[in-house]
Amino acid sequence: MEQRYKGVYSDLNGGMTHLAQIIKDAWVFGLLPEDQDGKGWTSGQIQQLYDKVSEEWEKYGHLPSRLTPELRNRHQRIYEASVERARKNGWNPELGEDD
Repeated sequence: MEQRYKGVYSDLNGGMTHLAQIIKDAWVFGLLPEDQDGKGWTSGQIQQLYDKVSEEWEKYGHLPSRLTPELRNRHQRIYEASVERARKNGWNPELGEDD
């Protein structure tokens, strides 16, 4: 049985993983509604979304600073909320000696 993604809100450290970043970036670009967190998705579905997200990022040189004001504001809102949620779930952005 194929393992399925648990969703941004149930992901490790409150969604501070590469898979969660793909979903959050899809929200930024309007590829997914913000109430869709990828829960239950297969790796193939996430790969397809990653390809679309990567295509969008290419337009902006993969830099948030190059986003349009609207997209930059959405990016900031989504990622600030994500960091706040992660910290409430015990995430510490400082790397440990083993990281």
